[in-house]
Amino acid sequence: MIVRTLEECENSNRTVKTDTWKSVRLSLADDGMGYSFHITTIYAGTETPIWYKNHFETVYCISGNGEVETVSDGKIYKIEPGTVYILNKNDQHLLRGGTEDMQLACAFNPPLNGREVHDEDGAYKLNEEALQNV
Repeated sequence: MIVRTLEECENSNRTVKTDTWKSVRLSLADDGMGYSFHITTIYAGTETPIWYKNHFETVYCISGNGEVETVSDGKIYKIEPGTVYILNKNDQHLLRGGTEDMQLACAFNPPLNGREVHDEDGAYKLNEEALQNV
């Protein structure tokens, strides 16, 4: 069994920060679960272009507000506590923070190894090591 707290992970190399978001990676590829699990904060008033070409992601809003726009059709979906959105088709999207920081619980398949940030396309590189733990 693995037991971790959000606080201990926030104060470790499991936290990755950018100008628009902070991701605390609670479970990663080396835990051998076949997915990774993160608590991500999207900062208010920001926009992040994302295109997970190599991953599927399920996102649940814990607190705050924002929106997600699918690039292919321009549809905008309001995100607030209790909302889940599922990127089951490697959807290219724009994630926007609203009037307050938005805290999200995120699961990735295949799992991340921990230090990833978005590349020029808004994707995470595929981690061959992580595929061994799927």
